[in-house]
Amino acid sequence: MQVPHWSEWTPQQKSVVVASVLGWTLDAFDYFLFVFVLGDIAHDFGAPITRVTLAITLTLALRPLGAFCFGRAADRYGRRPTLMFDVLAYSLLEFASGFAPSLGALLLLRALFGIAMGGEWGIGASLTLESVPEKSRGIVSGVLQAGYPLGYLLASIAYAVVFPLVGWRGLFMLGALPALLVLHIRRRVPESPAWQPKQRVTGGARAWFARHWRRALYAVLLMASFNFFSHGTQDLYPTFLRVQRQLSPHEVGAIAIVYNVGAMLGGIVCGTLSERFGRRRMIICAALLALPLLPLWVLAVQPLWIAVGAFGMQFMVQGAWGVIPAHLNELSPDDARGTFPGFVYQLGNLLAAGNATLQAALAAHYHDNYALALGLVAGSVALLIAMLAGLGAEAKGVQFGTGQSLRST
Repeated sequence: MQVPHWSEWTPQQKSVVVASVLGWTLDAFDYFLFVFVLGDIAHDFGAPITRVTLAITLTLALRPLGAFCFGRAADRYGRRPTLMFDVLAYSLLEFASGFAPSLGALLLLRALFGIAMGGEWGIGASLTLESVPEKSRGIVSGVLQAGYPLGYLLASIAYAVVFPLVGWRGLFMLGALPALLVLHIRRRVPESPAWQPKQRVTGGARAWFARHWRRALYAVLLMASFNFFSHGTQDLYPTFLRVQRQLSPHEVGAIAIVYNVGAMLGGIVCGTLSERFGRRRMIICAALLALPLLPLWVLAVQPLWIAVGAFGMQFMVQGAWGVIPAHLNELSPDDARGTFPGFVYQLGNLLAAGNATLQAALAAHYHDNYALALGLVAGSVALLIAMLAGLGAEAKGVQFGTGQSLRST
């Protein structure tokens, strides 16, 4: 699918998109490496899987702190230098995870990783969407969010190919690779044209949250539902395939590749269509279309049909997500756009931080029935997302850098 108006873009705009997509891709790559090796870490440290999933909970729970701190830095000092520091931080913490001497140390490192991971999305999204032409926001939003399943896809490949050779510690050491992205950002990526030093108003974000707390609360609830939707269909799915369907690591990795291709396509397609039909309508459509896919997704037994169901489910899950970068940035004020999208996104993550532990406990209660746990969460939040999106505001086309007010609905 060709990017609309690509020929009108400057080389700097293209570099911004590449850097931001790679930043989110490699961030997700580092995160999902952990998801694939939950059982192996539990075995090495002699701990139950439910305890190891606390690392996922800590990572998700501390992301709002990173989103706020890095977001305020981006609003005050600029998107570009803050993004470089953030990418370097999460890369080094992922690398250090491979040397954890105990489960306690690993939990601490994953908590710190969560702070760094929390900063990347909001800064990258604001830098990108403030830099590209307004009429291209929809597809750029989808491409940017496609970086998340692309990171999952790369983690799947690494798990299928590299894990048998180096184990889980070796996989984490690959996490140093994203640090190389800093060199590209430093050389090729300019600062956002919508950010100016004179806009560095102390307390700008706090003042905006105080004036628009209803919109912020709504955005947090929406993002909590979205994070249950994504993490509830992804984090324990490899464990479901290994434990309940008894598939080999190679089969699990192959299926993960298939459903992450579906996720990338869904984000790009729905993000593009949102430019024509509106952000909220595309979110509602994608969420509701996930419901008829639930039976195939969790009840299929043959690897081929498992892959088909997983492809369709992630197409819809990440299709809805593909609209979110543009939607949240369009709902944000100019003087807090570095903070607001990432902060409400990660606060939603905080509310959904216990998802993996909740699903693991639910599955264990029903005799390792991961299919039941996955299906209940996915179906419930799909309906909730459709309802919340229908009640929200539409701000498609709002002008960045002008102080233009949000449109009411």
